[in-house]
Amino acid sequence: MPLVGTDCRPTLLRRRASRPQLKRDPLGGSQRLTHQHAHDHMSLHALQTAPIFRIFDVAKAKEFYLDFLGFSLDWEHRFEPQLPVYMQVSRDGLVLHLSEHHGDACPGSTAFVRVRGLAAYHAQLLAKNYPYLRPGIERTERGSLCVEVIDPFGNRIRFDESSDVKA
Repeated sequence: MPLVGTDCRPTLLRRRASRPQLKRDPLGGSQRLTHQHAHDHMSLHALQTAPIFRIFDVAKAKEFYLDFLGFSLDWEHRFEPQLPVYMQVSRDGLVLHLSEHHGDACPGSTAFVRVRGLAAYHAQLLAKNYPYLRPGIERTERGSLCVEVIDPFGNRIRFDESSDVKA
């Protein structure tokens, strides 16, 4: 394909093999553009997503994720006892990686998680009387319920339950 362009960033001329199509999100979210190519024979299927959150204190992370949020510790790894930890926690299909390694993630990241049973989970969180966070539950402009929790390192998890998803 020939290169064209009037500035220092050339672009490729392409034939219009496919046009973007709107696909409806089955959980009631907004529509998104997708490209479908007739020549695609194999599809990528994501089996699991595991956001990586940066942490600075293992004890505080365990207090927050295990004791308060009710996650389980799946495993933890250190190359040597005095080196930073990398660990996996999970709860009901949600998997998170927590890392003390400076290059793995930026503090203050956010993960958006679609869930069912949010009101009951919110009640469980409030019943724990965690001294550093008492999250609220709110109805978003899209009509879903949302609970946002912030860990001791500034990372956020937004639990969201669409109004058309039954508990």
